[in-house]
Amino acid sequence: MKKHIPLSTIIMHIFIIIVCVFSAFPFFWMLSAATNKSVDIIKGQVFFGGYLAENAKQLIKTVTLGRAFWNSLRNTVIGTLVSIFICSMAGYGFQVYRDKNKDKLMSVLLMSMMIPFASIMVPLFRMFSQVNLLDTTMGFILPSISTAFLIFFFRQSSMSFPMEIVQAARVDGLGEFGIYLRVYFPVMAPTFAAAAIVTFMNHWNNYLWPLIIMQKQESQTMPLLITGLTAGYTTDYGMLMLAVTICTLPTMLLFVTQQKRFVAGVLGSVK
Repeated sequence: MKKHIPLSTIIMHIFIIIVCVFSAFPFFWMLSAATNKSVDIIKGQVFFGGYLAENAKQLIKTVTLGRAFWNSLRNTVIGTLVSIFICSMAGYGFQVYRDKNKDKLMSVLLMSMMIPFASIMVPLFRMFSQVNLLDTTMGFILPSISTAFLIFFFRQSSMSFPMEIVQAARVDGLGEFGIYLRVYFPVMAPTFAAAAIVTFMNHWNNYLWPLIIMQKQESQTMPLLITGLTAGYTTDYGMLMLAVTICTLPTMLLFVTQQKRFVAGVLGSVK
C-alpha cells in the first residue's frame, strides 16, 4: 500500500526547490557570463557561451591577476590565523578564568560592535601612515586582528567545554598554554573551523580598508582589482564576471569542503 504524502509536505518541498533555484541563479549567471561577450551579457544572455578563453586572455593582459590573487591569499591566510589564535585565547580566558568583572568587560567589547568602521577609518589611516604600515600585510590585518564578534563566539562556544578536563590537566602538571593547545584546541575543533571560515571570508572580501591603505598597484587585492575593471568609460562585462568568478572560488571551495564543520561549530557542538 502506497504511503500518502500530506499536501503540506508537497507544498513545503516545492517552496524549498523554488528558493534554491532563486538562490543558485546568481552563481549560475556569474559562471555563464564569464563565458560570453560583453554585448551578449547586456542583451540578457543567460546560457554558456564560447568566449571563456578570450575573456581570460583579455583579463590577464589588462590586469596583474596573479599578483592581486597572491596578495589577497597571503593577507587573508595570515590575518585568519592570527585572528583565530588571539580571539580563541581571549574567549577561552573569559570562560575558564573566574573574575567578577569579566562580564562587564565582555559588555564593553560587545558595545564596541556598534561603532562603525568608517568613524575610525581616518584616525587609523593617520596612525598607520606615521608608523610606515601602508601597503603592508601588517597594516592590512591589524585593524581586524581581534574582533568582539569572534571573542564572543569563542566564549559562547566554550560554555559547553567540560571544565573537568582543564582541572585534570592542571593536576597532571600541564601549563595553561599547554591546556589551550593540547586540550582545548582538539575538543573545540568544530568551533575553530567555523570561526576560520567566517574570518577567511571577511578578510578575503574586505574592500574599504584595503582601498585606503593599499595605495600602490602592486599591493592591490582582488576586490580592488575588480573595482578597477569598472573604472573606465566602458566595461567589459565578460572579463569582469570572469574576475568575479575567480575571486569567488576560494571562499566557495572553503565553505563547500568545510560545511559540516561550519554547521557543527555554529551549533556549538563539542566532540
